[in-house]
Amino acid sequence: MTDLSDYQQVLTPNYGLPPKIIVRGQGCELFGQSNERYLDLAGGIAVSALGHCHPDIVKALTEQANKVWHLSNVLANEPAIELAKALVAATFADRVFFCNSGAEANEAAIKAARKAAFDLHGPGKNEIIAFNDAFHGRTIATVTAGGQPKYRTGFGPMPEGFTHLPFNDCNALEAQISEKTCAVMVEAVQGEGGVRPICPTFFEKIRAACDRVGAALIVDEVQTGMGRTGKLFAYQHSDITPDILSSAKSLGCGFPIGAMLCKEWISEHLVAGTHGSTYGGNPLGTAVAGKALEIINTPELLGNVVARGQQLMEGLNTLNSKHELFKTIRGKGLLIGAVLKDEYSGRSGELSALTMHEGLMTLVAGPNVHRFAPPLVISEVEIDEALQLLDCAYSKFNKQT
Repeated sequence: MTDLSDYQQVLTPNYGLPPKIIVRGQGCELFGQSNERYLDLAGGIAVSALGHCHPDIVKALTEQANKVWHLSNVLANEPAIELAKALVAATFADRVFFCNSGAEANEAAIKAARKAAFDLHGPGKNEIIAFNDAFHGRTIATVTAGGQPKYRTGFGPMPEGFTHLPFNDCNALEAQISEKTCAVMVEAVQGEGGVRPICPTFFEKIRAACDRVGAALIVDEVQTGMGRTGKLFAYQHSDITPDILSSAKSLGCGFPIGAMLCKEWISEHLVAGTHGSTYGGNPLGTAVAGKALEIINTPELLGNVVARGQQLMEGLNTLNSKHELFKTIRGKGLLIGAVLKDEYSGRSGELSALTMHEGLMTLVAGPNVHRFAPPLVISEVEIDEALQLLDCAYSKFNKQT
């Protein structure tokens, strides 16, 4: 039987050694090689929005698999066109570019913003303002845009033209943005940066500043999009309209697909040959994402996100009254982060390991935040079970401490 020693021998060590090999999943449950069962509050890092092996998603995949898998973008396919139409109808966007991941969607966003600025204003307008603690991907450009130096160390030199500012700091934004700025790139909720929601006033200031200097507003919704916060996209909680938006993760509910959505004034500069993707917009991925969008963008499912998010948040606050581990619990919908008190700094990984020992999959968002991003279809009963398992794990953490 395949085991973790095989993993260590043949795979690169960049992920460390995973604690388990998972062989199957159903709904919000995952099962290991010995049929051990785990309740999933991690969702594949906010990817498995409809849980595991959702029958409608499986059907969409298998039906398309029996038609055509790949054509390249020399030819068009129906699922890609229909998905793009649905995304345009549901959002601010006029056009959609498909790719394979969140990093690729953010690469496309960066390139699109710079190309539009170059065509409209010349080469001097190329600065992209991003924010400390942000995460936008692992490619060279997106890791440069991200505001976490630990992900850049050893991979230099980094591309020029990126400026990082404190997140939610209006004064710093106003002092930096200028006619040289071509875009401001921001997450609606900083995911890897600790589940930190954007301040509504800060969001408004970014939009106004972009309008003032003729810059594009890029909203990274790789983690927050596709219903995660209780709206189809998190920007829809506000009156702010992006110029460019990146989506991935839950867009394919586990099937690799990303998308860059944009307004016409951006897309018209992506003329033939300026950008591309071999697999982007393939029939398999877009068929799956089309069905996922159809299921997620409904009052019933989005209502469940809001209700279960409130249930989980309230339950975590109740547990914190008992165990006194966290200084704040924050987030939106079913993306929640519990921030450890200073005396427990650096120990979020221990919490995640303890919950797994109890049969519950959870996440971290850096060394100080215990993160939760369960499937959006999770039930009231399953949240109650998760809170019971968290109670056990937090008790053991306190005893160890």
